[in-house]
Amino acid sequence: MSEITLRYFAWVRERIGAGEETVAPPADVRTVADLLAWLKARGPEYAHAFEQSHVIRAAIDQTHVPHETAIGEAREIAFFPPMTGG
Repeated sequence: MSEITLRYFAWVRERIGAGEETVAPPADVRTVADLLAWLKARGPEYAHAFEQSHVIRAAIDQTHVPHETAIGEAREIAFFPPMTGG
């Protein structure tokens, strides 16, 4: 798999300690759900950021997608926690 730019927003960014990074996930990472599982295993900050991954929204190349979506040739994947507003 080629390199993918990951972008993190709000408390996901705060828990990881970075707004973005470039990664080359292993070949068995084929979906957004696989990517989330792989990220959780990268260290305690990732495990904490994605401990409730079911509430995290994902976007592949700026299009929101469900977690079952194949990554394919994605150039960018962004992760957004639930937002509240007022």
